[in-house]
Amino acid sequence: MRTFETDVQWIRYEVLKKVIQKTIDQSFDTTKYQIPNEILPGNKPISRCCVYHERAIIEERVNLASNLMLPGQNIIHTIESACDECSREHYTITDSCRGCFAQRCMQACKCGAIEKIDGKAHIDYSKCVSCGKCKEVCPFNAIVDNLKPCIRACKGKAIQICDDNKVKIEDEKCISCGACVYQCPFGAISDQSEIIPITKLIEQSRKDKNVNVYAVIAPAIVTQYTANIGQIVGAIKQIGFTDVIEAALGADLVAYYEGKEFVERVIEGEESCMLTSCCPAFVSYVEKQYPELVGNISTMVSPMIATRRLIKQIDDKAEVVFIGPCMAKKEEKLRYEKAGEKIYAMTFEELEALIDAYGINMSECTEEVLNNASYFGRSFARTGGVSDAVASIIETKNLPPSSYRPLVCNGLQEVDKALKILKMRKNTFNFIEGMACVGGCIGGAACLTHDPRQNKNVEIYAKKAVEKSINDSLRVIDYTHLDLHKPY
Repeated sequence: MRTFETDVQWIRYEVLKKVIQKTIDQSFDTTKYQIPNEILPGNKPISRCCVYHERAIIEERVNLASNLMLPGQNIIHTIESACDECSREHYTITDSCRGCFAQRCMQACKCGAIEKIDGKAHIDYSKCVSCGKCKEVCPFNAIVDNLKPCIRACKGKAIQICDDNKVKIEDEKCISCGACVYQCPFGAISDQSEIIPITKLIEQSRKDKNVNVYAVIAPAIVTQYTANIGQIVGAIKQIGFTDVIEAALGADLVAYYEGKEFVERVIEGEESCMLTSCCPAFVSYVEKQYPELVGNISTMVSPMIATRRLIKQIDDKAEVVFIGPCMAKKEEKLRYEKAGEKIYAMTFEELEALIDAYGINMSECTEEVLNNASYFGRSFARTGGVSDAVASIIETKNLPPSSYRPLVCNGLQEVDKALKILKMRKNTFNFIEGMACVGGCIGGAACLTHDPRQNKNVEIYAKKAVEKSINDSLRVIDYTHLDLHKPY
């Protein structure tokens, strides 16, 4: 078992592994109530007030792992019993306050919310609007920012605080990026899982050779393990998957058609800018925050769906499971299921639990060959990879270099700034690569490890591709009759 970044990751992993094991031996329905005691035996709590509180939280996690995911439903949920009710006040004055004569904090506050009591500054929260001006001017850094980590993480402003100081997620604003899930230090927010139907499907394929289950792995997987990609593929096949396909092959397809679409819509057409469609959280952000720009989004599907369609073209009985670092893929898969396209989606966290539940030691696995995609398709895992891939297609059109002016947005803060500029029609760029996670997919909320230096591993993996160009990658497959447009 690997070492996790936090105990929050560890407890999620333990719950998932137990759920998978009980699904494999077909005892989940009758023994799921035992999981909290199996994970936390005895009477000693890990970090909460008592072990009974911790077991109640685990019970809620078990429910999240077993409840059905339904179209139109948000996949990010609050575990109320885990919410530690972080400070409601945004800014507080600490004991470092010297009550200085300059009183810059009082002068900076335009709401009159700060007064001096017993020689120290105090905030009247009935007047405070959380502007932060007082913190900016305090010479002793005596005013601290206590903004709840989940609120700070959510760039879509989808998190609200209830009267009882518990967190509430506003579904109409949530883009399922999972930033709040990763940043909450108490594990009080979690994504829903379909690990039970996936495990049942795998078990069926292990017993019935007529059931073909394909794993579509995101290229960011090379940043998650010390094992090489061949051993990772070997471990996935040992679980029971029929075959493993790179989502990067779908990325090659998407880049090829997005390049053509860009030429038709922007170079030859009248549109001023086109937006990428590969990141579902980015697409959802545009839909919910900038609906007037939805028409600028590429009509292409994401690499996940492109790979799924390619597999189904080859094997119409195939069942496809996407494995990646992205929680928003679960929301995306529900959207496509509503339109009639069945696909399963799981995260790297869930894959780790699946591998260990089956007792597989990745370091002992036979190396399997994986050569589906090009350098550019594999580069989709990092920020700038999509733009580079589309550029490689546009270069084949012999257009002037100035025809393609991409803007790479690394995270939602940069995305929001770019969309504001585009909305005001003051853009000099004509292509936006939007990534909700900083760093791109390697910074996904469901990654086992988050290290910005992993760009190096992605680059090494990309350079190992047998096919160096997208055209070389696609020449070996029949994609001429493959429709890659969205069904909605």
